[in-house]
Amino acid sequence: MPLPNRTLVRNRLLRALPPDVYGLVQPRFETVQVRKGDVVIPPGEPFRYAYFPEGGLSSVVSHTNGSRRIEVGAFGCEGMASTGLILGADSTPHETLVQVGGTWLRVDVDIFRQAMRESPPFHDLLMRYVQFFLLTVSQTALANGTHRTEERLARWLLMAHDRLDGDDVPLTHEFLSLMLGVHRPGVTIAIHLPEGARMIKARRGLITVLDRGKLEEAAGDAYGIAEAEYERLIGPFRDKPTARDPNG
Repeated sequence: MPLPNRTLVRNRLLRALPPDVYGLVQPRFETVQVRKGDVVIPPGEPFRYAYFPEGGLSSVVSHTNGSRRIEVGAFGCEGMASTGLILGADSTPHETLVQVGGTWLRVDVDIFRQAMRESPPFHDLLMRYVQFFLLTVSQTALANGTHRTEERLARWLLMAHDRLDGDDVPLTHEFLSLMLGVHRPGVTIAIHLPEGARMIKARRGLITVLDRGKLEEAAGDAYGIAEAEYERLIGPFRDKPTARDPNG
């Protein structure tokens, strides 16, 4: 299936490319559908494709030798998988897990690397994305080490809200416990505060953002630094005003 005109592509990395550069890489991509729970990049296996989401939400998950798992990064239509590809790695010990499915664009790993070599603007854009993603990972580490669970929950809900259409975040408490690195009862307790303040509405398998402004206040300095860096280096991070967004 041919890819649409650059202005209609939802992936913000590809949309940030100059028209002539997009014209060079466009014929090399194909569209695929991913579903919730898909492991698109298994740990330790050779990279086969570079992926550029058009929608949905995914996590980069780190494992211990035992059964412990925690999210170390998240991405949606602002990014790609995997940054290791950009840096020349042939695999990663991390797992790339789909949380909310959607349409993705993918390109064979050898063609992707060839496109990076042939197009300096494409290479430079991807390197700026690596800087953003590394900052996101470092902000996650900072939040996990210094912020309360309620602040980390607010940050993560904002990150999910940034990447999804509308105000609904279709995630279970089990998924949230993986994202936050806490036991499931801790997620339930943490949700009570923003729900009681009418920042969110929580139902089984679904959280709806009611007041983004209040959620940003609750997250405090746990949220916003990486997002501002994306806008400085690449372009607009959010392009969806919502009915409850005071800035929309």
